[in-house]
Amino acid sequence: MPSPSPSSPPQTHHLDISGLRVEIARQRIKHLHLGVYPPDGRVRVAAPLAVDDEAVRLAVVQRLGWIRRQQARFAAQPRESRREMVSGESHQVFGQRRRLRVVEVDAPPKVERVGLTTLRLQVRPGMDRDRRARVLQEWNRAEMKRLVPELLARWAPVLGVTVGAWGVKRMKTKWGSCTPATGRIWLNLDLARHRPACIEYVVVHELAHLVERRHDERFRALLDRVLPAWTSLRAELNQGTLADEVWRD
Repeated sequence: MPSPSPSSPPQTHHLDISGLRVEIARQRIKHLHLGVYPPDGRVRVAAPLAVDDEAVRLAVVQRLGWIRRQQARFAAQPRESRREMVSGESHQVFGQRRRLRVVEVDAPPKVERVGLTTLRLQVRPGMDRDRRARVLQEWNRAEMKRLVPELLARWAPVLGVTVGAWGVKRMKTKWGSCTPATGRIWLNLDLARHRPACIEYVVVHELAHLVERRHDERFRALLDRVLPAWTSLRAELNQGTLADEVWRD
């Protein structure tokens, strides 16, 4: 296997180990790292370049009990029921539970926060559930786009990086992504359900990838230095109630 250059992405492939599909990513790191990730218990091993597949297989087999427990925990993680977009439903908005109040008006649809506990959804008469959901989704996107610029302005100088471009979109398996070569950052639209502090963690995480591309010791040390609470914020994101969409992270 040819050795990747320091700037090349990890070499990734999959192994079937004791009934598990395991993603293997070989990187320029010193130690093997095994992780189980929500929402469905995906198993990933980051392995040093010199560690072969048999050694990875042995490491996974030795931790099968722990892996199964983590997967069981994710399977038991609470998930929101399907939202029908009718008055009286509870919706999570930037970490707060709000009661939805749907108002039918012959005017452009919009969403407004009312007081501390209500979310007012104005829709045209006869709008079905899916169109109502899209109105709320686009409001969430707009609210994210109001919040993120100030986070980027605050944290890019701290990390000494420049963001080429950024955006918000629905993502199936990640809270965010970064392309270091272009400085492009994407954030998961579902973050709009979580506290601003959690969104801040994801922003810092992706900015840190403009300094350290891999999830290695140097990357974690960087996060420890600039955002000491990052591990607890990550846990809050990954342990919270999951949205009802089947594509979610």
